[in-house]
Amino acid sequence: MSLLGKEIRMNRLLNQKDGKLLAVAVDQAMARGIFEELMPIERKVSEIVAGGPDAITMHKGIADMCFRNHAGKAGFILKCSTFSPWQPNYDTIVTNVNEAVGLGADAVSIGCIVGGDDQPEQLRNLGLMAGEAQSLGIPVIAHIYPRGNQIPKEDKGNWEHTAYAVRLGAEVGVDIVKTKYTGDPESFHKVVSSTPGKVVVAGGDIGSNIEDYFQMVYDVIDAGGTGITFGRIVWNNSNPTAIVKAFKHIIHENGTVNEANELYKELLNQPLKV
Repeated sequence: MSLLGKEIRMNRLLNQKDGKLLAVAVDQAMARGIFEELMPIERKVSEIVAGGPDAITMHKGIADMCFRNHAGKAGFILKCSTFSPWQPNYDTIVTNVNEAVGLGADAVSIGCIVGGDDQPEQLRNLGLMAGEAQSLGIPVIAHIYPRGNQIPKEDKGNWEHTAYAVRLGAEVGVDIVKTKYTGDPESFHKVVSSTPGKVVVAGGDIGSNIEDYFQMVYDVIDAGGTGITFGRIVWNNSNPTAIVKAFKHIIHENGTVNEANELYKELLNQPLKV
C-alpha cells in the first residue's frame, strides 16, 4: 500500500493537468563554485518563482533563508547531496529525509554517478535514502549520470549508459530520475522505455542558442519524458521569469519551439516583477 503522504506530495510536484514536471535547480554553488548570477540568490529565487515553475531544487540553508515568502507558490525539492569542484564525480550526503520533513519539502533529491570506482558506495547511499523516504511518504528524485571513470571517454555519450542510469534508479526505488539528454528523440525514447519510472533531463551545456534548449525540451516531451530540471540556462539568464514561462508553454501548453521562442522574445525585455 502506498502512503497517502507520498501521493499528496507527488501531486504537488507534478502538474495536475498533464503529469509533467518543470523544475529549476539553484543548488550549483557547492557543486561547481560561485557564479555571479547566483550571488543575489534571494532575488534570483524570486524571479524564478515568478515564472511559475512546478518546483525548485535547493539546499536546506538557501531554502530556509530564501524560500519562505514563496511557500505554496512552487514545490520544494530538498537537495540532500552534492559533489564539488574538486570531486566532480562523487556526491556526498549533506542532510537526511527527517530534515526534509521538518523543512516541508515535497521531495528529496540525491545525486549518484554511475560507471566509476565509487559507484557501489554512491548506489548504497541512494538505496538507503530511497528506503527512508518511502517509509516517510517522501518522493525521491535522483540525479543519475553515467560519467564515472570506468566508462571510456568515447562511450560516455552512448544512450545505453543513460538507460542503465535511469533503470538503476527505478530498481532502488527512485520515483523520478534526472539525467542527461542523449541528443536526439529516438535514442531518448529508448532511455524512457528502459524504465517504469519517470525521467526528466538536465539542461547541461548545449550552446548559447536558446532555441536549442527549446528544441531539446520539445523533443524530450515528444519522446515520452516527464519534463526538465534546468539550472544554469534559467538563472544565468537576464530574465529567468521569461525563460521559465517559455519552457512552460512547451511542457504544459503543448506549444511549439517557434511559439516558445516568440513568447520568450516578447517577455524578455519586460520589467521583472517579483
